[in-house]
Amino acid sequence: MELGLSGRRALVGGASSGLGRASADALAAEGCDLLIWSRSDERLATAADEIRSTHGVTVAHVAADAAQPGAAEIVAAAAAQFGPIDIVVLNAGGPPTSDPTATDPEGWRRAFQLLAITPIELATMLLPGMRERGWGRVISLLSSTVRQPVSDLVYSNAGRSALASWLKTTAREIGSSGVTVNGVMPGRIATARIEQLDSGRAEREGRAEEDVRTEWIGKIPAGRYGRPEELGALVAFLASERASYITGQLIAVDGGLIAAV
Repeated sequence: MELGLSGRRALVGGASSGLGRASADALAAEGCDLLIWSRSDERLATAADEIRSTHGVTVAHVAADAAQPGAAEIVAAAAAQFGPIDIVVLNAGGPPTSDPTATDPEGWRRAFQLLAITPIELATMLLPGMRERGWGRVISLLSSTVRQPVSDLVYSNAGRSALASWLKTTAREIGSSGVTVNGVMPGRIATARIEQLDSGRAEREGRAEEDVRTEWIGKIPAGRYGRPEELGALVAFLASERASYITGQLIAVDGGLIAAV
């Protein structure tokens, strides 16, 4: 299927690894030039070299920490130098786990900066150009916990839910502009983040990590964890010309994990 992405410019957050990297690879495979960002300049440089070598596209990078105020300005300034951004993938790593009855104000401040304030600020900076050109894609990597919360991911549940509400609201406001706004809700995708969550739970509960993983797999109708490239494929489709009538949607990539209608 021709996705019509060749020559488009995409800005992808958290792209040095995990789901951000999978999204960047999927877009690059379709001919998108990329500006990638995350906290580690060294890891970004390695990712940029690998993507450039594999897909033959232009790849630039900028280091910024989404958990810190001012990150959006740093990334937006780099984007202005890179050229008009057609596609933005909003993505950042998850905050730490916590007992939902024992959260603290600093944890909430950091989580909302990371998962809501920075991505909303960045998208808000990029939307005027997209609307002026009459074409754009805003795609946020959320979590299945937006629909089906996990108790020790309370910071993530709330921060990503706030971003999801902004996505839905904004999609309705700009629906006729040629700019689409959507969220992707990954379930248990085999990334370092999920491995960390599984090992952390195993340690807290005095269990083997494999037992925790087996318990999760038992809840997933597909009977396995997902692969990062399976999520990347959806991101590329939502970014494409083919998805021009899809906006304001929160789409799960979870193997059927979410039980709610």
